[in-house]
Amino acid sequence: MLKAQSIHKSYGQLQILKGVDLDVKRGEIVTIVGASGAGKSSLLNILGTLDKPDSGKVFLNNIEVSQLSNRNISAFRNKKIGFIFQFHHLLVEFNAMENVCIPALIAGDSRADAEKKAALLLEKLGLGDRMDHKPNQLSGGEQQRVAVARALINKPALIFADEPSGNLDSTNANELHELFIKLRDEFDQTFVIVTHNEHLAELADRKILMKDGLIVQ
Repeated sequence: MLKAQSIHKSYGQLQILKGVDLDVKRGEIVTIVGASGAGKSSLLNILGTLDKPDSGKVFLNNIEVSQLSNRNISAFRNKKIGFIFQFHHLLVEFNAMENVCIPALIAGDSRADAEKKAALLLEKLGLGDRMDHKPNQLSGGEQQRVAVARALINKPALIFADEPSGNLDSTNANELHELFIKLRDEFDQTFVIVTHNEHLAELADRKILMKDGLIVQ
């Protein structure tokens, strides 16, 4: 499903990625671990089309996404890729339902269709009674589940997560990790996750270790 070939990235004189190769299969949960500064988040941003490599290629479902124009890559990202971040990035003025609907509305869904899909996801994630609540009325774990629903609403081919449980207590973190496994098992959902959480790293189908801009294990 996902293939990265010889990815290089530098910022000024600082080499961040030094020729990374990676393959991810459909329905696989892959975690990327390593010390701070190893290049994990930079790689994730390039794989997720949020940044472009200096050289190398990224393919998703045989489409070379690293060569798409900015306009086409935005549309591709909206429909094919979901993101989950450490700090949720929910819009504080919108309730849970409205936050989840945003990617669907951007993709061109009607409000009614977007709300129907959002409601089903929020129910499935145990938030059926919290749809009208704004982020400041939700716990950290609930906010992250809203972010998961938002990532899922357009049925993306692949979900990228950057330290998704980094801001959660151990109970909520474990619940989130179990949710990823459930989504993989039920929907054949594919995840690439950067994490420092050893429990999550060990739950994955495959754990990749990065060091000094390279995959070393």
